[in-house]
Amino acid sequence: MAPATYLIVNADDFGRSRGVNQGVITAHERGIVTSASLMVRWPAVKPAAAYARAHPGLTVGIHVDLGEWVFREGAWLALYEVVPLDDERRVAGEVSRQLVDFRRLVGREPTHLDSHQHVHRREPVRSILLEMARQLGVPLRGYNRLVRYLGDFYGQTAEGLPLPGAISVERLIAIMNALPAGFTELGCHPGHGDDLDTIYRRERAEEVNVLCDPRVRAAIDSLGIRLCSFSAVAPPR
Repeated sequence: MAPATYLIVNADDFGRSRGVNQGVITAHERGIVTSASLMVRWPAVKPAAAYARAHPGLTVGIHVDLGEWVFREGAWLALYEVVPLDDERRVAGEVSRQLVDFRRLVGREPTHLDSHQHVHRREPVRSILLEMARQLGVPLRGYNRLVRYLGDFYGQTAEGLPLPGAISVERLIAIMNALPAGFTELGCHPGHGDDLDTIYRRERAEEVNVLCDPRVRAAIDSLGIRLCSFSAVAPPR
């Protein structure tokens, strides 16, 4: 028997704004989102956490938030920076605070770890989150041998330029067709409305529409892909 293909569809930025919360919830209840990553520093985190407590089928991890940067005129500029990324002591302290806040808000441990704009791909953030993931016994995005991360469902280039067709139904079905056996986490950023001051805004509503499109669900079923959450990889404690 051929090994099965498992797909975790994880929505980033849960808790960042009311519109993002609505988009994540819609894509979970009407679409294929099975998991979310919570930003604990933002005003809309309390209703997001309340939804997570009431809906344990949506596994929730921490979207560690240390800042956001935008590419302008050939350079990366900070829209905001929580702590300097090269200050190991301050990064470790901030990450620990966000874990404490997560536990208080959600009432359970995170099922996975990742970070806003993938800042954990560089040191010292990487080592700090790797150690936290080890202690918690949960996957860290991109650094877990069981779960492959796929970020191809995204409507912009790395520099923030539009990427036509990248978040279409056809593109998502093509991604499904190319999935390997084993566990894959597909990142996404659904959201409703225009209440978010960020470089990735208009595309969020498009993502909701695609994630909820019945053609996508039909493709998953026809390909024998098993939708699951992070609880299939690391059962919640």
